[in-house]
Amino acid sequence: MSTDTGRRRGLRRRRTDDGPRASLRQLLPFLFEHTGVLVVVTVLSILGALATLGQPLVVGQLIERVQSATPLGWLVWALVVLVVLSSVISGYQHYLLQRTGTAIVFSSRRRLIARLLHLPVQEYDARRTGDLVSRVGTDTTLLYAVLTQGLADSLGNVLLFVGAIIAMLVIDPVLLLLILIVIGVSVAVVGALSGRIRSATEVQQEQVGHLASGVERAIGSVRTIRAAGAAERERASIEGTAGAAYEAGVKVAKASALVVPVAGVAMQLSLLVVLGVGGFRVASGAITIAELVTFVMFLFFLIAPLGSFFGAITSVNQALGALGRIQEVLDLPTETQADAEIAASIASRAAIAADVPAAAGSAAIEFRDVHFSYPDAVVAARRTAETEALKTLTEVHADAIDVEDAEGGVLRGVSFRVPRGARVALVGPSGAGKSTTLALIERFYDPASGAVLLDGEDVRTLDRGVLRAQLGYVEQDAPTLAGTIADNLRLASPLASDEDCERVLRAVNLGDVLERSPLGLQAPVGEAGVMLSGGERQRLAIARALLAAPPILLLDESTSSLDGLNEQRMRDAIDAVATGRTLIVIAHRLSTVVDSDLIVVLDHGEVVGQGTHAELVASVPLYRDLAARQLLV
Repeated sequence: MSTDTGRRRGLRRRRTDDGPRASLRQLLPFLFEHTGVLVVVTVLSILGALATLGQPLVVGQLIERVQSATPLGWLVWALVVLVVLSSVISGYQHYLLQRTGTAIVFSSRRRLIARLLHLPVQEYDARRTGDLVSRVGTDTTLLYAVLTQGLADSLGNVLLFVGAIIAMLVIDPVLLLLILIVIGVSVAVVGALSGRIRSATEVQQEQVGHLASGVERAIGSVRTIRAAGAAERERASIEGTAGAAYEAGVKVAKASALVVPVAGVAMQLSLLVVLGVGGFRVASGAITIAELVTFVMFLFFLIAPLGSFFGAITSVNQALGALGRIQEVLDLPTETQADAEIAASIASRAAIAADVPAAAGSAAIEFRDVHFSYPDAVVAARRTAETEALKTLTEVHADAIDVEDAEGGVLRGVSFRVPRGARVALVGPSGAGKSTTLALIERFYDPASGAVLLDGEDVRTLDRGVLRAQLGYVEQDAPTLAGTIADNLRLASPLASDEDCERVLRAVNLGDVLERSPLGLQAPVGEAGVMLSGGERQRLAIARALLAAPPILLLDESTSSLDGLNEQRMRDAIDAVATGRTLIVIAHRLSTVVDSDLIVVLDHGEVVGQGTHAELVASVPLYRDLAARQLLV
């Protein structure tokens, strides 16, 4: 097992057993992006704390002057200036914190989006889309509390807290000792509650992710669900997940609610102690009335930061619960991070490839004794999706994954060559490994052993961008992106002209789609291409590949949703663009196969025959049977 695979499995085990964990240290990269603002906030916090701490001292002086009938003089103006200055600083600091909190949310979303769009394909296969989406939306929002109610807001409070304690120590150490006992007990109670808050928040965010996944799945399959009469069952299933999220949220609320009375009791008890014991000490002459009033004001300045601290514990623990889920994704390696290590490993084993005699002629694509199995997490996720689909009789909307023979390997020693400029068809029963073969060419996955070669080079040694620029890939499900016709066509060819777009559309018999709307290429296709038929979505995907005009085209059952007439027109279009290009086609119709230069027959992950249509009919019983049934499998 590779280091990356072990790390991914380790992450999943920690996430399953203990939930995703995060620490304050992991917040630092987000905070460091706003160092300048945080420095300003810190300076403002210090100035605001000094202005606040000066107010009790001035009030004490005013009381003493009133008692001695001395003119108040400049003290009144000094008090006014301190109050106004403290308020202005507090308001501006609040604005900076709010803005920076929003910036941190934006930064975390940028990082998540960048990571999510570059994860290995197996991560998408093993995870639920809605859960990943909830991390970008819901989880990142909780980070807002880190600054607005948490760490940065407490900087000035620390100075205020320490300054108040020093001043109270100077005024009356006995009263301060009693206050610290009360505060110490309350802090211990809140500390005990903080762990419960974080754990409950982690569970809540996990359930919210499951809820988002359920809703995304239901909405994406709403037509199938209603046609199957399964709407109520689906509703009950999603409501169950929503109920679990609600229960987790109630636990968060209970744990957080206990913090509020603890802070309230601490403040009230502290005030009663000061008034009771302080009044006695004034009567005994230990302190003056002015000193008692000053002490009480400092007490409020001591309790206010303490209340903010208790609130910060709740907010920060909730944020850390969400950060754990965010960090889990950020810690996953991207698709290209392991490429240098893989390329070095392949280079060190070049002698192994050299042991395989090179065949005569030039091959665009070659498979050499390729063995491959999908990771356990991918297989488990697919099985779960199939089970959930059976519960509501919905389709499994996922990439084609051949998992039927996962225990023994999806591909077992597959070897074949695709000559440059040739048309090669892959045929075989469902689950034979056909779609997996194209996935390995695209490097969505890498083989466990053996090699996939492009022009004689192991694809694992090539830059993925360079590799995929030479490949045009049309998936079996022909996904259509929400947006316009032009958006879909220009996905791989952003600089293509309108004339080129219209040309490829007419080439795949989609000219009538342009004429339906006066918007032409700018006509919307709806969510997941709902405004197009299945055949039109498939032809649009093929047009997108044809527009990019790569030297190698990979077509995964690209004519499966077309009627006879449109299939013939599609074949004519592909024939026209195939001149000088290499085609690898997964086909289920005999008409798509018979004219191929080479047909590779797969069964249970093994090549059971190669040759032309006539040769295979005569020599391979499986192919003969498929041909007799028009390859409708």
